[in-house]
Amino acid sequence: MPALAADLIADPVTAIIALAPPAAVAAKAATTAIPIVFAIGADPVDLGLVSNFSHPGGNITGVTFVSNTLSAKRLELVRELVPGATIIGLLVNPGNPTSESQIRDAQAAARALDVQLLILKASSERETDAAFESAVQQHVHAVIIGADSLFVSRRDQLVGLAARFAIPAIHFVREFADIGGLVSYGPSQTDAYSLAGAYAGRILKGEKPGDLPIQRAAKFELVINLKPAKALGLTVPTHLQQIAEVIE
Repeated sequence: MPALAADLIADPVTAIIALAPPAAVAAKAATTAIPIVFAIGADPVDLGLVSNFSHPGGNITGVTFVSNTLSAKRLELVRELVPGATIIGLLVNPGNPTSESQIRDAQAAARALDVQLLILKASSERETDAAFESAVQQHVHAVIIGADSLFVSRRDQLVGLAARFAIPAIHFVREFADIGGLVSYGPSQTDAYSLAGAYAGRILKGEKPGDLPIQRAAKFELVINLKPAKALGLTVPTHLQQIAEVIE
């Protein structure tokens, strides 16, 4: 990411849009002059991108859709879809600065629900394969895919592994459910990216990024795909189908 940010600055570009925490951190470290707009599923204050939401200051602003704080809710949804689940895996990318907070949130929820949480770590294709193999060996009943842009880029692999090993998996954006994943719950990235694009447009027209408050994406999506549910022998509760977008 630092090398890619340096390439953009060398061009130089007029503005940078960063769509993942590592990208935003790298862009901020690379320039204090070129405007930066981020759209990330993490707290920008915790990442050190801005000092506060109201007046970000400097050359950076953006949108947060707090996807990394929803591990607890996803754990609750897993228990509803797989009532007998007592061992649940959480897959995280150790290279993502938000992974530790995701783990803490999920561990607190697991204690409240009296389930065992197994932490699985992967930052490459090979490690992802190994993580699922480890989950099978340790008799995991379901897996939560941690919020990470790396996993979005590997969604075909992740959905394929869940199907191959017959492990129910819950994802953090609808792109997984759209290609055959069991369920996803998280913010609408379409909404977040639209907000970021609008900010970029305002900056290109002359506004200063430091004067534009950090926005919070407010639209959330629960998407359930019934085909993998049937393949896994799961009965999706009626109340979940009523509040979700259901893929037949």
